[in-house]
Amino acid sequence: LCCECGQAHPLLDNHLYNFQDEVDDELICHICLQPLLQPMDTPCGHTYCFKCLENFMQEYNFCPMDRKKLSFQQCHKSSLLVRNLLDKLIVLCPFKAECQQTMQRCELEAHLQNRCPGFKKYKSELQRKKNPISRGKEDPPAKGESNTPKDPEVPGGGSSLVAESSGAAVVSLGTAEPGLVNPAFEETEEGENLPQRTSLVAETTTIEIHREDPEEELGMRIVGGKDTPLGNIVVQEVLRDSVIAADGRIAPGDHILEVNGVNISSVTHCQAVSFLRHPGPVLHLMVLQEKGFSNKATQQDCSSTAREVIHVTLVKRDRSEPLGIKLIRKTDEAGIFILDLLEGGLAAKNGKLSRNDRVLSINGQDLRQGTPEAAAQIIQTTESRVNFVILRQPGVQLGEPVEDGSTSNSSSSSSSNGGSPVHHRRRPDQNHYRRKSSYQKKTVAIKKEPKESLGITIGGGRDNKNKLPIYVTSVQPIGCLFRDGRIKRGDVLLSINGIDLTHLNYYEAVSALKSNAASHSVTLKALEIISLNSPEPSQDIREQGFSWSPLWITWLGLPSYLHFCQDIVLSKGNLESWGFSIVGGFEESKGNQPFFIKTIVPGTPAFRDRKLKCGDEIVAVNGVPAIGMSNSELIPMLKEQRNKVTLTVVSWPGSLV
Repeated sequence: LCCECGQAHPLLDNHLYNFQDEVDDELICHICLQPLLQPMDTPCGHTYCFKCLENFMQEYNFCPMDRKKLSFQQCHKSSLLVRNLLDKLIVLCPFKAECQQTMQRCELEAHLQNRCPGFKKYKSELQRKKNPISRGKEDPPAKGESNTPKDPEVPGGGSSLVAESSGAAVVSLGTAEPGLVNPAFEETEEGENLPQRTSLVAETTTIEIHREDPEEELGMRIVGGKDTPLGNIVVQEVLRDSVIAADGRIAPGDHILEVNGVNISSVTHCQAVSFLRHPGPVLHLMVLQEKGFSNKATQQDCSSTAREVIHVTLVKRDRSEPLGIKLIRKTDEAGIFILDLLEGGLAAKNGKLSRNDRVLSINGQDLRQGTPEAAAQIIQTTESRVNFVILRQPGVQLGEPVEDGSTSNSSSSSSSNGGSPVHHRRRPDQNHYRRKSSYQKKTVAIKKEPKESLGITIGGGRDNKNKLPIYVTSVQPIGCLFRDGRIKRGDVLLSINGIDLTHLNYYEAVSALKSNAASHSVTLKALEIISLNSPEPSQDIREQGFSWSPLWITWLGLPSYLHFCQDIVLSKGNLESWGFSIVGGFEESKGNQPFFIKTIVPGTPAFRDRKLKCGDEIVAVNGVPAIGMSNSELIPMLKEQRNKVTLTVVSWPGSLV
C-alpha cells in the first residue's frame, strides 16, 4: 500500500483518496476523472493533474478537451488558491474498520505515518510476513486462523488491497464484458484482487464539420456496418492534413452514430459510405468516443420519470457461457449502461435487451450506483438464470435481434416483460455476415497491336501500407482492355502472360504490365469480386471528388491465399489488460466467421502499440489458427497470455470517405 495515501496503485499513477463529499466538477481532472492532483493549467483554459497531462502529452500534441494544439512546456502550475482548495478537500481514512477519522487531503500522509492505528497494524503485519523468524517467536495464532493473510490485507477484515475505496474497484474478474475480451482486468499471477482503472467511460458528442469545398473528402477510413460482425460504423484511420484531421475531434476507434440527423448505427457498410460521402458545406456527426478507464464513482442518480422498467431473464447453458453484453459507465449519468450486444451472443438472440439500457439490478443486487465489473462478476458467478431489471428511455428502439432460424432461444429462456411490448423474432435476412463477397476467376486472352496500350491504371502492391494485391483502379476508353470489356475496375490481377503479380510491389507490377503489353497477345488472369449484399455507393458521388479504391467490405471476400498476414506482438504488465475487444467467430447459425477487432481502448497496451486497428481480422493467436473457434473459445486463450501475445492479423484499409 502507498505510504502517502494508504491505498494500492501503480507507482507512477496518482494517489487515490476517499472523499467525504462529492467534489465539484470544476475541480475534476478530465483525464482521470478524479479530483485534481498537482493541477496544471493549459493555455486554452483547461486544468489537469500533472501526471495525467504528462502521460497524455507523451502520446499526443493536443489538449484532451478541445483538441487544440498543445505542448507540455506551454502548461504551468495552477494558482496557489486552486491548489489550496484542493488540498483542503475532506477525505476519509482508508482504514475504515480501524479508524473513522476525517481530515484535509494534505493531512492524510501525516495521519497515516503518525496516528492511524489501521496503517500501523498493516505495517506490522507486513513486517511479520517479510520476517517469518520473528513471527514464529510471537504468540501462535488461534486454531483455524492464520496470523498472516495470504495477500496483504486491509486490517479489520477487508480482503482487498484497497480499504473501502470509492475510486477503484476491488474485485478481479475473468471478463468484465461477457463475450468480449475484457480491456479492464487481468488477474495477477497470484490471483490477487488489485484495482485497475475499472470502468470503461464512453460519451456521445455532436461534431460539426465545415468544408470550404462541399465535395472535398473528409479524409478518414471507416469499417463495420450491420452486415458485418462489427455492427457499428467505426473510424479506422484519420488521414493526415485532411478535413477531419484539421478539426481534430474525431479519432480512430470512434463510432459514428448519426450523419446529418440520420441514424447510421444499423445500416450496411455501403449505405454508411454513401451518407458520409454526400457533398455539403456542413456535416453534423454524432460519434461515440471511448475515453478509457476511470476510477470515478459518480454519486448522483438519475430520475426514472417517464422511463420504462423492464425485466429480462437470460438462461446460460453453463456457468462459463458469456452473455455477449458490453457494459460501460457514462460521464454524465450514474450507473451501468449497455453499450453493445455481441452479434450471435445470448443477449442478442434473446432480443429483449437494447443498447443504452440502464441496468438497475442483476439477480436482485442493486446496481444503480454499480460498476461494469461488479455486474460482470454477478453474471459470471451465476450458474444458470441471469435476471436483469433495466430502465429504458421511451422511444429507444430495441436493437435488431440476431436470428438463427430456430426457436431454441425463446423456448429455453423465460422473461418477465414488466408491461413492455413483446418484440417478435423476424426470419433471418441475407445481410447477416458470412463472407459478404464472393469472387470468380477469369482468364482474358486478347490480340492487340504491339504499340497499343492495355489502358488500365492500377493500385495496391505488397509495398503498400496494407500489403494489398494489385487491383485495377480504372479502365481507360483508349486501350485494348476497354474494347474487350471483360476487365473491370476493382478486379484483382493475378498474372500477365504467366508472370505472377500477387507478390509484387506496385512498381514491379507496373513494369511487368508494361513489358508484356508490347506483345501481340496478352493473357491476363484476374479475380472479379462480386458483392453479395449492398451495391456500391453511387458512382456519381464517387467520381466527383474521390480517388477510387475498393470498399473495405470488398476486401473481406478475397480468398485466403491473397491475404497478407502480419504478426503483432503486444506486451503488458500483470495489472494491465490487452485493451481490445473482439467480435465474430463460429456460430451454429452462421458457420465460421472471421474475428475482428472492434474496440481499442485508450491508454492500454493495444492502443500504445499503434499497430492494431479497428477492423483488423485475427487469423491466429500465438500461432494457433482462430478459424473454427467460437468467441467463447478464443477469449480464454487471449486471457491466458499473461505478459505477451502474438496476434497474426490481416489488415484491410477502411473505406475512404
